[in-house]
Amino acid sequence: MRLKTRFNAKAGFADLWDYVREPRPYRWPLLAVSFAIPATGLALLSQESHFRPPDAPEVTYISTFAEGRSEEEIRQSNIANQQRKDALEAERAELERRKIEAYKSLGRATGLDVDAMEREAAMEREREAAEAAAQRRELYQAGQAVDSAGD
Repeated sequence: MRLKTRFNAKAGFADLWDYVREPRPYRWPLLAVSFAIPATGLALLSQESHFRPPDAPEVTYISTFAEGRSEEEIRQSNIANQQRKDALEAERAELERRKIEAYKSLGRATGLDVDAMEREAAMEREREAAEAAAQRRELYQAGQAVDSAGD
């Protein structure tokens, strides 16, 4: 009961009304500004933005192959492409070999033990290859386990 008498809303509103009715300079402009600030904030925060999804891209297929190629023509073009690929790979390997030889000669000229460095690099490559093979084996076994569990 005590809370009810202690907080009397009727008396609080009466006090507010008496305060508002008192003649004060700039009373109405200040009241308008005090209402405008939260109203503006609420108006800005309550707006929704709807973005339309982007247009689907227009795909234009460009084919460099003649339509109606026979199986033999396809096979011959695949063989020619593989030969070009092998030639490029051989050229890259030759450039890599020449680069390694140039670095070895530079190392020998500066007094480095390039043979020991080459052995260390070979061991490192072997270790990396073994790790990659173990990881592939592990992934393969995990895939086999998932496949057998799904059956």
